[in-house]
Amino acid sequence: MRIDIITCLPQLLESPFSDSILKRAQVKGLVETVIHDLRPFSTNKHRTTDDYAFGGGAGMVMMIEPIDRCITSLKEHRSYDEIIYMSPDGEMLNQSLSNQLSLKKNLIMLCGHYKGVDERVREHLITREISIGDYVLSGGELAAAVLCDSIIRLLPGVLSDETSALTDSFQDGLIAPPVYTRPAEYKGWKVPEVLLSGHEAKITQWRYEQALERTRKKRPGMTQD
Repeated sequence: MRIDIITCLPQLLESPFSDSILKRAQVKGLVETVIHDLRPFSTNKHRTTDDYAFGGGAGMVMMIEPIDRCITSLKEHRSYDEIIYMSPDGEMLNQSLSNQLSLKKNLIMLCGHYKGVDERVREHLITREISIGDYVLSGGELAAAVLCDSIIRLLPGVLSDETSALTDSFQDGLIAPPVYTRPAEYKGWKVPEVLLSGHEAKITQWRYEQALERTRKKRPGMTQD
């Protein structure tokens, strides 16, 4: 998989991809993430990527021309399955959407900034808009990093135990059950006996019941009684 991220603040994306799982995925050659600075695609000497909004109002708007020039340049080298704009009013990110996108080969993610992008970008250049929540960030960079993390960890070979992602919260429509590790007792707080029993069928049933109960409490809209 290849993910191209377009941003006017590339330094904001350096850290998320330089450590832990995302770094290992790139070192293994399982994914290639390329961050593109939008400013070199500007047509003026100041390399500006934003301007005042027509009709007035507070805040600056990202201009269509640098974005179009950058996307056009990328599409000259490969075809893309999706060109995604990170937007607070986009489709809400969930595990199902991450699963879908993990099956793609090439993605572009456009990070908005200021008051957003010229609407013609959304009308003519973007194929999908995604939000990570009903709130506003200073820019789309952190949202793009979240989306990338949720996708990349699902790629075969990224996690040392590939079954780990399959038992994450929301994969089966439920929140993951509680987990424990050593010591079995700490300050009088004990691990449930069933987890120490070695009885696989009973452990599986316990985990399902716990996941169902936790989902009913924390995400009641996800279950049907």
